[in-house]
Amino acid sequence: MRFGAMSFAALAAVVSLTAACGRMEKSSRARPGDGAVIYPASVITMDPARPTATAVAVKDGKILAVGDIDDLVESYSGAEVDETFGRMTMLPGLIDPHVHMTLSSLMYAAETIAPWPIDVAGDGVFYPDRISFLARLADVEAAAPPGTPLVVWGYHDLVHGPLARADLDAVTATRPLIVWHYSGHDFYLNSRATEWAKITGDLRKTYEGVAVDAKGEPTGRVFEDAVPYLMRSLGPVLLDPARVKRGLEAFSRRLNEAGVTTVADLGYGLLGLPFEDANIAGNWVSPAHSGYRVYLVPEHRAFAAAFKEKAVETVLKMASGETPTPAPVLPQVKFFADGAYYSQTMRVSDPGYLAGQSTGSKGLWVTPPHAIAETIRPYWDAGLGVRIHSNGDAAQDATLDALQSLRATSADRRFVIEHAGLFSPDEARRAGVLGAAVSAASHYVYYLGEAYQEPLGPERGQQISPLASLSAAGVKVSLHSDAPLAPPAPLRAASVHLTRATREGGVLTPAERLSPKEALEAITIDAAYALGLEAEIGSIAPGKRADLTILERNPLATAGGEWSAIPVWGVVLGGEKRPARRD
Repeated sequence: MRFGAMSFAALAAVVSLTAACGRMEKSSRARPGDGAVIYPASVITMDPARPTATAVAVKDGKILAVGDIDDLVESYSGAEVDETFGRMTMLPGLIDPHVHMTLSSLMYAAETIAPWPIDVAGDGVFYPDRISFLARLADVEAAAPPGTPLVVWGYHDLVHGPLARADLDAVTATRPLIVWHYSGHDFYLNSRATEWAKITGDLRKTYEGVAVDAKGEPTGRVFEDAVPYLMRSLGPVLLDPARVKRGLEAFSRRLNEAGVTTVADLGYGLLGLPFEDANIAGNWVSPAHSGYRVYLVPEHRAFAAAFKEKAVETVLKMASGETPTPAPVLPQVKFFADGAYYSQTMRVSDPGYLAGQSTGSKGLWVTPPHAIAETIRPYWDAGLGVRIHSNGDAAQDATLDALQSLRATSADRRFVIEHAGLFSPDEARRAGVLGAAVSAASHYVYYLGEAYQEPLGPERGQQISPLASLSAAGVKVSLHSDAPLAPPAPLRAASVHLTRATREGGVLTPAERLSPKEALEAITIDAAYALGLEAEIGSIAPGKRADLTILERNPLATAGGEWSAIPVWGVVLGGEKRPARRD
């Protein structure tokens, strides 16, 4: 009996020891934080619940925890601690909520004669007056292969002066020469190009954008509604696959260098879905390849033309993923109220333009004011958000009238005014009351703040991008590059609106400066709001994507005029470190 009792006791001890070892082994296999990485850094979260931290833990592409480094190490004992960013500043991944992927591919591949430093070619060379522009144009033409059409981008009339067909004929009469306005909305053709593209005075009866002289002959300027006609001839030149690939690679490098993790293409379909899909699928490929995420926002006119009565249904299917697309489609649609800020075709109030190429006119409507709400309504009623290009002060009135009508059926639908070149004080207050957001073109103040004073006059000239007034009115304000029209560099964009500096060295309406906090919000959490993605990106908080931008200096400890010079280490995308490309 004693032997049996001892045997049972020994057996029980062995079982107990085995169980304990099993628990220890299991514990060693599954410690808290296994598979996670903790990144110590000086963290600016843009999350009001915890504005700063000293470390972020990430796992499976998401943010696991944010807090003090010692607390995270203790709480997640199984996590790897990566000290790479220990002396750096970590921000939510920077967002550019309004770019043009394919247009950037085309312009970044073109010969460029820029009116101001834009760093497309990487050297920052620019041509600030008429003499230098025409001299450079002649040099580019002389170096180009003979006989082929030549496209040059970068001309701006408020910097380079008027550009007539005779000016271009003096450069060359033997090849089609096409000068592409900086805005992207206007083209200027020499006589050979006018013949090649079949631009005649009679086209004025169909297209407002075919300029004619007193005799009814084309001046060589083709813009806005006439551009699709021009593209019948010009398209094959611009859309050469090798050229487009080269341009998109240059664009991607700029995004990588600037620490951008997310962009939205706000014109999906404008250049044709087959071409755009092939360009994005073949050249952007994926976040893992490119280092940034792309979202697509369908453009109403393109989808209405391609899909007619099924346009709304098509957008919904793309946004849900039912219809495959080369990058995710957001449940939003892009509309246009008026023309372009840069080419003086935005629609302005009386007395219209006082100088420049649009002197005596008020600019152009893309959608007539009475039709804006009804154009948007089918998409709005289907639950889709609105991103509407609206630049001039007259356009803001019409756009806000449309929003007021739409609000009768939805008080909370997302409505974002794009570019917002001019806003009167009354319009800013009204935008706040109606719950509009603004995604402002980042460089209107810097590039043309001073040059636009004469065309607009003293009162309207002080209403260019009044972002502090909009923010004070309760409007969420984000900043975008509208790339390729400005570099896709959010820190540079924020710097402009921290200082309100102009390229000539002045300051425009200093009362409209953003605070450092507002400027950071404009390129992070409020930019995410414009995309409808604020629950996923835009701040550093548990459960959000581990998309982070790493800077070598803290912007909140740096003067606003120096933000664009802050070195960018790179990004963390989906939890993976990606140093900035320096090639």
